[in-house]
Amino acid sequence: PISGILAVALGVRALLRRGPLSTRGLTQAGTPAPGTRPWTYWLIAYAALGDGLLGEAVTGGPDGLPDGTTSGPWPLAVVPTLALALACAPAAWAAHLFAVRARRRLAVSRGLEEFAASVRPLLLVVFGLFLGTLAALLAACGAVLHEPAGPAQALTLGALLLLARLLTTHGLTHAPAVALGAAATVEAIAQASVFAARLPGCGLLATPVDTLVTVWGPGCVPVLACGTAALALLVHATRTLSRASAHARAEGQP
Repeated sequence: PISGILAVALGVRALLRRGPLSTRGLTQAGTPAPGTRPWTYWLIAYAALGDGLLGEAVTGGPDGLPDGTTSGPWPLAVVPTLALALACAPAAWAAHLFAVRARRRLAVSRGLEEFAASVRPLLLVVFGLFLGTLAALLAACGAVLHEPAGPAQALTLGALLLLARLLTTHGLTHAPAVALGAAATVEAIAQASVFAARLPGCGLLATPVDTLVTVWGPGCVPVLACGTAALALLVHATRTLSRASAHARAEGQP
């Protein structure tokens, strides 16, 4: 499974450097906007290893390092990681569809309000199509690999990453960096609190996370972190990406 993920990751990197999801022209050499890359890496790494580590940590583990399997001392979540990697292709299609349709509506709109009113539902439709495709990929990968899909965790992370990339490719880099950083920070604090609670007199630090994991499982942490950040970005995107200036900027990029 790991070799397959690495192979797909190489394709994803090429996809992000060229085409609708590329940031070339926004930053030097087409690199992501400052602040987004480390947070994105963290969130993807958490999708692969975070739930397994947290689940083991709340019961006193882990008893060893990850061995690349779903049944080891530190389980690897292959299905959501693979599905998210494969979802880069439909994400590129969604970004292209949104950009093309938005520019067409910009050309025919008779005013800024008319343009905004037509672009908001377009964004929601494209966003919904991507989530539906990601859900189908999760189901397919789970069926093929006979492993848990973790749909809620993967869908919230996929939503967050798509919205962050859409905003970034239209020159709006601040909000994505803040949202990605906030989600990654929440996940890091949740993990750290469980291990910090093992220090003398610090047992209460793990109480909130222990309660959440006991009731909803370790997957609730990324769902809450990424879901909240994605919702905030969706609200922000419906406002900013419905402005003509965002699409005029994107159209002028090389």
